Formats: sequence, C-alpha cells, structure tokens
Amino acid sequence: MPDQGTLPDQAPPRPPGAPAPGRASGGRRGHRHRKPVGRGSFLSRKQRLAAISLLVVATFCVGFTNGFGSEASAEPTVQAFLFDWQSGHYAEAAALTTGGAALVSTQLAAAYSNLDASNRFFAMGKVTQHGDKAIASFRATVDLAQAGQQWVYTGQFKLISRDGHWLVDWAPSVINPGLGAGDRLAVVTAYPQRAGIQDMGGRPLIVKSADYRIGVRPGELKNATATAQDFSDVTGLSEQQVVGQIKAAPPSDFLSLLTLSPAEFTALWPRLSKVPGLSHQLRNERLFSSPAQEAVGQVGTEDSAELRAEGAAYQPGMTVGLGGLQQLYQDELTGTPTTSVVVVNAAGHTVATLWNSPGGHAGTPVRTTLDSKQQTAAMTALAAQSNSAEIVALDARTGAIRVLASRQGSQGTLPSGGTLDAKVEPGMAFSIVSAAALLSKGIGMKHPLPCEPVANVGGQTFTYQLVTSTTATLASDFADGCGTAFANMSRTLTPQQLTAAERAFGIGAKWQLPLSAFSGSAPVVSGAADVAAQATGAGGVLMSPLGMATVAAEVAAGTGHSPVLLSTDQSTTWQAPLSGKQLTELRALMRLAVKKGSAHAANISGAPVYGQAGVVKAGKHSYLSWFVGYRGGLAISVLETGSTPHQAAAALAGAFLKAIG
Repeated sequence: MPDQGTLPDQAPPRPPGAPAPGRASGGRRGHRHRKPVGRGSFLSRKQRLAAISLLVVATFCVGFTNGFGSEASAEPTVQAFLFDWQSGHYAEAAALTTGGAALVSTQLAAAYSNLDASNRFFAMGKVTQHGDKAIASFRATVDLAQAGQQWVYTGQFKLISRDGHWLVDWAPSVINPGLGAGDRLAVVTAYPQRAGIQDMGGRPLIVKSADYRIGVRPGELKNATATAQDFSDVTGLSEQQVVGQIKAAPPSDFLSLLTLSPAEFTALWPRLSKVPGLSHQLRNERLFSSPAQEAVGQVGTEDSAELRAEGAAYQPGMTVGLGGLQQLYQDELTGTPTTSVVVVNAAGHTVATLWNSPGGHAGTPVRTTLDSKQQTAAMTALAAQSNSAEIVALDARTGAIRVLASRQGSQGTLPSGGTLDAKVEPGMAFSIVSAAALLSKGIGMKHPLPCEPVANVGGQTFTYQLVTSTTATLASDFADGCGTAFANMSRTLTPQQLTAAERAFGIGAKWQLPLSAFSGSAPVVSGAADVAAQATGAGGVLMSPLGMATVAAEVAAGTGHSPVLLSTDQSTTWQAPLSGKQLTELRALMRLAVKKGSAHAANISGAPVYGQAGVVKAGKHSYLSWFVGYRGGLAISVLETGSTPHQAAAALAGAFLKAIG
C-alpha cells in the first residue's frame, strides 16, 4: 500500500529536517538566537470531519481495488487517529482506541506537552492487514520549541477489528515504541562546559572559583507554574520559557535554572530563597574568575542582559561572553549543546534515551601568548599597593604579549581603555624616542646639554623642578628626565627627523590584534615649539601601556615587532631606527636611568634592568607615573596613579621583575 503522506492541516506540512519555526538559520552565533515558537492552530470540527470523510472514501476505494473484499480497510481509522492526535483533538482520537477514553486522552495530551513541543506532524506509512488484525506505521516530526530542534522518529501500533470497526490497540508504545507502562517522555538539553582560554603553554587563564546553581527538582514542585512565575519575577526571565523547561525535564533530577557568581548570589538569594521549591548547589568551576580579566573578558549566564537584548530563548546552562576574548570567540568556546529525548519511568528516573540531536560538540579552547605565571605575579604585585596601576610585558624578540595586568586600587583612577587601548601622555618616558632621534644625528651621550629650570623654545616655556646642572650631558639629562634639556636640544631636530623616529618605533602603526588596541599617536609637527613639546612626551603625543612596551622591546631586540595576543597569530617586523654604536648608546642611557637616575627604584639585583621613567599631571591633585624598559628579553611598561609627582611606577616595575626572577 503506498504511503498516504502527511496528514492535512491548515498550513502546508514541513518536510522532516526543515528548520523548526523560530530556529536561527545561518550566522556564526545562530544557535544563540532560538526563540519560543507559538502553538499551531487546529482545524475546525467541520473541516476535520470533511477531511476525514474524503480520506475514508479514498482509502476504502484503494482497499477495495487491492482485494480487501468484505473486510473493511484499517487505513481510515489510522488516518483519523493520527489526524485527531496531530490536531489536538485527543478525545476523538481516544475514541478510536481500545483504551479508556479519559486515560488515552490524557496520555496523548501529555505526550508532547511534556517535551514543550510546539508542533507535531504525522505521516502515515505502511498498513499491513491480516483478517481482523493490522499493524500501522507512521513517521512523527516533533518541533522541540525551547531547544530549537526537530525530533523525527518512526512509530508503529496494532489495530484490531471489533464488530466491523477498526480500533487502535492502545498501549503507551503507540506514542513511541520506547514507552512502557507508567513511562513518560522528557527532554534534556545539555550544554558542554565552556571551553577555556589558555596561556602560551595551554594552562588555563580562568581559575576555579565558586558559583551557585539555582534550580528545582521538577517532581517535587507543588505548582510548577507558580514557582516559574516567582522565579521570573526575581530574575526577569520569561515565565513561559521557564515553566516549559521545568515541565520538559526529568522529574527526579536537579534542574539548574540559573548560575550565579558569589556576588550575584549574595544579592539575589534573599529573594530567590522565598520561591517555592527553589534550592541551590555550590560548585567550584572555571567560569567567572581570571587573573587576566581585561584580555579574557567575563562570562554571563542565563539572565544576562545581552542574551535578552539579542532575543535568545532561555536555555538553562547557556553562557555568553561579555567583553574580551570570551565575547569575540563566543561560538568557539561554547560549542553546540546536545538535546536528548529520554524516557522517564514512574519513579521519575531516566531509563532510556530515544534520540540525541546531531552536531552537539564541546567548545574549542582559545590559546593566547600570555604567561599565566607572569600574569599572576603581576596581579600579586598590583594587589600589594593601594594605588591603581597597570603592567604590560611582552617578549621583545617576538612581540608576544606575556602580561596584561590591571587593578583599580583604592587610590587614583586609571584612564579608560586599559592596558591595550588607553590614550595617555607619556611624558619623559617618551625621551627614549627623542633620544634615538638625537643619537641618529650623531649627538653622543657625552654631548654637553645643561639642565636648566626654564627653557623657552619657539615661544613656549618648559620647566624642570628638580635638581638642575650647568655641566650636564645628554646621558645625565636622560637619566634624570630633564625636560628643559630635551626641549633645548630638540632645536637640532627637524620636524621630519622626529616624526621619522616616531614612525620607526611603530607609533601609529596598524596592529592586527583581536581586541581594540592603540599603538600611539603623534600629531604632525611644524615649528620648533611643537618639536620641543613632542620631544618631552607632550604636544599631543598619546600612548597606551602596550604601545610604550613595544618601544622598549624595540630597543631590547634591535628590531621592531608588532604585538600579538593569540598563539596562532604572526608578528610583523621592521628595522629599528638605530643600530650598532648608536643602539648601544641608547641602551646605555636606559641602563643609566635605572642605575642612577629617575628610574632607580627599578634597579634590582641580578640581570640588569634598562628603562626610563616619566610623570604626567592627570588632574588637580593626581598624577600618572610611567616606567618603560626591559630586562633580558622581556620588555615591560608600568603605569601607576598617584597624588604626588613621585616616580612610583619604577618601584612597581622592580617588584614585578623581582617576582618573576
């Protein structure tokens, strides 16, 4: 007997495998945009009877021509039963079975509502008839609304003829072959654990920390709808979607509805604890805490405002990246969840799995160039002081970023943008660049260069408030950070020469980093005053901590490298502005500044430290101090807040370098 096809409905049936209504299609983050699907509308009684009459007549004719003789065909009953079941006319469908009307009607109604299914479609298959017994097969397509998945299976049931009327021989297996007495269907969507963000050696950059799973045991709830409503009132989640998840879950298992950080738990639990049937479980997972928060980003859970803004359907276990690499690599880190249709017995235990959605897989870790040991050492050094500060470190030989550490302390406010994207005046820390420009003109370290209290260049006045000297040289002026000396000496530089040095240090270069980052900027200069201002790290020059670290790295390596944050990325290189004797002299200037000058606080024992310090005014009573330098192959940049023009960043740099050895 040929397949009679999908049963009629008001809308043309979708072929199995077509996306369920509301499912996202296409896009890298499509799986996060599943929306709840509305329940399908049913045919009127008049339309249904008309359709069944046509099916009965057509099927009877087919049965007659196929030699059924005086025995009526079972197919009209199969068609009518499947159509009534599909249309939601459970009492009418029950009347076509051998079971009790009330019992069968209830079981048919509950079968897919337990799955929170939005629609179901049945296609009649082969009907085999032998005397007063028959076996019918059908294909069911069930839209699992909350999961955005489509479950397709083949069913089969027996029929018997009584007094010339065919009836479905009722048993729970009519609904699905896997169901036995007392069993019910349930759906479970399991999200894989969010994949980690790793350091250069594959070590996790997300550390284990406490989190709280707020949830219920569905079978223990007196009123699931009331619990969902109260829970939604506190969290802002969709009541309809929450109750759908509760009703679709296995009744005896703990169903986690929401994951909270300790701070969120403290804020919400006083209200959540009053929700009937709600409990919590304390866990220790790699989810919320990282020593490299700026680069890594944060993770939001089921009640995240971003998920709501995107219209993503509520799904227990869903996570979303909030900033940093967590957001940028959301799809890679989350993987794809697996939705399962399971059989739950009368005791509430899962006894069988009928179907698993295809394509479920774990997330893929993202490996960075960061060094977790150095990152932790940096965070420890930052935590030991009250001032707010930032530390950047990178491999001078490759441009690989090793540390991006930032901490907002009790004293001072860090500039916006963080270690990567802040735009800060560098002050005399920028004299590394202007000294390179002077050395390239043949001006040596011992060149006489008085350090005076006041210098006037091109009509602009520059001042220096520390110890001055009329017998100073370029070397001592650099070491002491004498701005007036560099302002005066800049007269020997043309605007083009200073600009060339800035560009040779990569200032203004286009980096290919995954996160927003600032390589620095220096306005076009024309007159002597502009050149003098930029030579002292003012005049509109702006740098990020990462940008200044790349300046130090170029001196250390003798070659420029663009910074990289991901292990799979490649740095671009360029020739440093100095080489040979001139590069050696610039390194000597930086060593002198640490050994005897303004950066002396960074002079720790062991391998020599090279660097330069600077202080810039950030407000009425606030300052930002810089240290920019290197030790061995590691270049660093430190920015620290303060209430006085003290070179505090150099001491912090020393503490960090001492900690990493």
